[in-house]
Amino acid sequence: MEDKFSINKDFTKYKEVFLEQNSKLNLISKNDEKVLFEKHIYDSLAIKLTNRLKDGQTLLDVGCGGGFPCVPIAIEYPNINVTGIDSIRKKINAINNIKQTLKIENLNTICDRVENLKGKKFDVVTSRAVANLAKIAGYVLPLLKKDGVFIAYKSKKALKEIEDADYILSKYNAHVVEIIDYTLPLEEIYQRNLVVISF
Repeated sequence: MEDKFSINKDFTKYKEVFLEQNSKLNLISKNDEKVLFEKHIYDSLAIKLTNRLKDGQTLLDVGCGGGFPCVPIAIEYPNINVTGIDSIRKKINAINNIKQTLKIENLNTICDRVENLKGKKFDVVTSRAVANLAKIAGYVLPLLKKDGVFIAYKSKKALKEIEDADYILSKYNAHVVEIIDYTLPLEEIYQRNLVVISF
């Protein structure tokens, strides 16, 4: 499929601020710093391929780590209320520093484990490089609104993970509505998949 998409914002300042935080906290490897846009920002914004994000929505990024995909999404979609949750304080602090420096008003953070997040519902939930689909789906599906979507960033092994997650999807009457494959703009072929799940 055609996996190119337009990016509306200039991410130069974000890259500078992120690399400053990374020099202190090692959020990504030194090797990945050289391909920060191609491997992390571009991948985060592949969510545009789903055409699921709309103004006024709420989005939860589970296991947001150093801010992927929640920070690029918040920058690209200023009219979506984005929340990143991670249990590691230094990563949340880094995101908060980035938020403050860049004045990203639609970005919020929670330092906690997702299983402790009770009583809240979101239009969209994302996860990238967190856990296998069966495990993460069990945590996030209860957090979705009735018409919400769970968008999981996965590798080329996505089909196997979907098969293994069949029982948990059935438990919540959820199903895979779309699988979008794309490649990152790197020298080597780096295949990725977005798995879109809804009720």
